[in-house]
Amino acid sequence: MNTTSRIITGSIVILLGLYITIISLLGVDKELWGLIYGTIILITGIFLIFNKKEDEIEKIRSKK
Repeated sequence: MNTTSRIITGSIVILLGLYITIISLLGVDKELWGLIYGTIILITGIFLIFNKKEDEIEKIRSKK
């Protein structure tokens, strides 16, 4: 995954996680599962954006 696709995917996942978290906190559906899933998705999005090791692995594979 190159830098551009990593940022786009990470941003979309972060926005989805924020949306689920905010809806679960402020919305009609004030349940714990929304907060848990929203937080997990948010952390996954942050991990996607800051994961640079995968780019280094792709550079090594493309050289061979």
